[in-house]
Amino acid sequence: MRFHTAFRPCRLAVLCAALTLGGCALPLTHPGASVDLPLTWSEATANARLDVELDTQWWRGFHSGELEQLVEQSLAGSPDLAVATERVLQAEIATRSAGATLFPTVNLNLNTGLSGTNGAGIATTRSEASSASLGVSYEIDVWGSNIARLQGSRATLAATRYDYEATRLSLVAGVSSAYAQVLAQRARLTIARENLAIAERLFAIVEARYRNGAASALDVSRQRSTVLSQRDAIVPLETTERQLLRALAILVGSVPQGFDVKADTLALAIPEPGMVLPAELLLRRPDLAAAEARLQAADADIAVARAALFPLKLNLGISSALSSGEFGLVGLSNPLNTANLTVSLLQSIFDGGRLRGAVETTESQRRASVETYRKTILTALKEVEDAIATVERGRIQEATQQAIKAEAERALRLSELRYREGSDTLSTLLDAQRSLFSVQDTLVQQRLTRINAAVDLYKALGGGWQLSQTDVSATTPQ
Repeated sequence: MRFHTAFRPCRLAVLCAALTLGGCALPLTHPGASVDLPLTWSEATANARLDVELDTQWWRGFHSGELEQLVEQSLAGSPDLAVATERVLQAEIATRSAGATLFPTVNLNLNTGLSGTNGAGIATTRSEASSASLGVSYEIDVWGSNIARLQGSRATLAATRYDYEATRLSLVAGVSSAYAQVLAQRARLTIARENLAIAERLFAIVEARYRNGAASALDVSRQRSTVLSQRDAIVPLETTERQLLRALAILVGSVPQGFDVKADTLALAIPEPGMVLPAELLLRRPDLAAAEARLQAADADIAVARAALFPLKLNLGISSALSSGEFGLVGLSNPLNTANLTVSLLQSIFDGGRLRGAVETTESQRRASVETYRKTILTALKEVEDAIATVERGRIQEATQQAIKAEAERALRLSELRYREGSDTLSTLLDAQRSLFSVQDTLVQQRLTRINAAVDLYKALGGGWQLSQTDVSATTPQ
């Protein structure tokens, strides 16, 4: 093989220096956001369980087999989770593409051609030409920009994986809350129908008293109005129930038409999750891990932009070609063998500040990512505190509401008895009935609030997810 490019000592020195620097990457700094994390939660009670491991299948704590089936169905068929999965696959492909720039490119080219001439008085001539060439090109990563791109792609890949976990956690929490809302709506419907039955029973009493001359026509009209109002209140409750069912169907990936759940009462247990310490929240929430991984990707973008400011881009190309006037099935006959080695240097002389502007843009984007990360941390701390407060106060309010309900039921019984005896007016009876209906409805909504608060607390604490050592090492610059 003959090389048409002669190497002088200075060219050899440049090539050796470039090969030496090819594996070096610019240092990536990652100073992170400055947030003073509290030692404990301000809303936590004295007997709260701190620094405990959360169950990764926390939804089983509601003791509902149907809810567990819905969660499994959503994890298998949710469109949102499928989209998150595809984004992870796209990030994996991008990472492989970024890693491919560290390797040379090899091209093989085969050509053969046949030409001839034929004319009056001219003998027919025919010629055949064939060639085969092999080329290798490689960009020597003098300033480490390709390695920085690879590190940025790895950090982005980690962020998309954490996004997937955050989507999964939000999906399970959404299914749990939507299921509880359906059951709560059905419980409210049951209460409304029971109160309609009470109103109809009292209407029969008023009519009987009217026939006996013990009640006025006004009393009959007022009680009939109450019956009609109770009957009318059922219609929007039924509409909302169907809407909630359709929303739940979308979450689990089912067709809304014909979708239904079996349970018709809000008979869900309310678990009491333990709590991790605030300092551990950074390792327990996938959205925080994703924000931190994007900070690392922003660091890599800065390294790539800075590398473009440095002089000398070195490309190495090697090619070898065989050509012949004849080409057979078994190979080339009488081939002409040529080979070339090329080294190209590229230096930007003037770009009008474009490269410097790219560096400043990436630095600004990195500062914005820091503030986004800091805000994500602060929001996470707020969400945990809010959930803890709602869980604790919801327990107290539900107990109080239970006592109010018992008194309202007793008041309605006494008022009905006194009305039968003529000791109380119809207004007192109607007030007692309205009070009982309001208390029962409020109690169901209070129960739903407690369930949603438990779901929110599990979600705010990360749902048992934890950043593993493998995840940390995968995004750490090598």
